[in-house]
Amino acid sequence: MSKTIFISGASKGFGKIWAEAFLKRGDKVVATARNIDTLQDLVTTYGDAILPLQLDVNDREADFAAIEKAKAHFGSIDVLINNAGFGVFGAVEEVSEKEARDQIETNVFGLLWLTQAAIPVMREQGHGHIIQISSVLGVATVPTLGIYNASKFAVEGLSETLAAEVKPFGINVTLVEPNGFSTDWGGPSALRSEKNPVYDDLREAVTKGFTPESIGKPEATTDAIIKLVDAQNPPLRLFLGKVGLPWVKQVYAQRLATWEEWAEVSTAAHGH
Repeated sequence: MSKTIFISGASKGFGKIWAEAFLKRGDKVVATARNIDTLQDLVTTYGDAILPLQLDVNDREADFAAIEKAKAHFGSIDVLINNAGFGVFGAVEEVSEKEARDQIETNVFGLLWLTQAAIPVMREQGHGHIIQISSVLGVATVPTLGIYNASKFAVEGLSETLAAEVKPFGINVTLVEPNGFSTDWGGPSALRSEKNPVYDDLREAVTKGFTPESIGKPEATTDAIIKLVDAQNPPLRLFLGKVGLPWVKQVYAQRLATWEEWAEVSTAAHGH
C-alpha cells in the first residue's frame, strides 16, 4: 500500500536519494528544502506524487504549517523522516558561539519542532513512524566534531524517550545512525571553525582514519530505508553502513570495563 512520507532536507544527499526511491515505488512524498528549485527534477518526473515545500526547519511556526499543508494535501502522514541537518567541524575550544547555536538549532530544535508537529496528526490516525536521522557519532564520538557529536547525542536521548511516550498511540520511532557516506556532509554543507594550530596534528590523525573503504555509498542505503519504512515492528536504532556496529561494540566494551572498575566507588556513593 502506498505511503505518504514527509522528508526534511530533501534537496540533496540522503534526503533526495530517498525521496526519489519512495516516489519510484509509488509512494507520495512531501519534500522540504530551503530552496525548492533543487526538487524540480523530481516534480517534472513524478508530478502530483511529490509536494515540494520551502522550509527552514529552524522556524517552528513554519514547521507546524508545513505538517498541516502536508496533511491537507495528501490526507495523512504515515512517515516523518527528520533528515535536515549539517556538521560543524572544529575542536570544542575552536567552535564559536554562533556555530554552536546554529548547530543545535538545526540538528536538535529543527528536528524537535517537526516531531512535535507530526505527533498529533499521527496520534489522530492511530499510526505513524518517526525516523530521526542521527549518526554513529550520536553513539560514539570523534575528536574535532564535538558540537556535532553533542547534537546527535541530544537527538538520541530525545528520541529514545519519545519512543516510549508515543508507542501507546501506535507511533513508532527509529534512530538511523549512518557511518561516513560520500554525501557532501563533509564538503559544501559543512561549517568549519577557525583553526587553532594546536589541534592540527589531531585533525590530521582524524582525517586519516576516514579511509575510502570506510565511506559508504549513499545510493546503497535505499533498500535499508525502504525495509525500515515497511517494517511492522521497526527497531529503535538502525546503523547504516558496515563501520558502525563493530566500532560501537569496542566503545561499549571500554565503557562497561570502566564502569565495572569504578563500581565500588559508585555503589558507596549511594549512601546506604
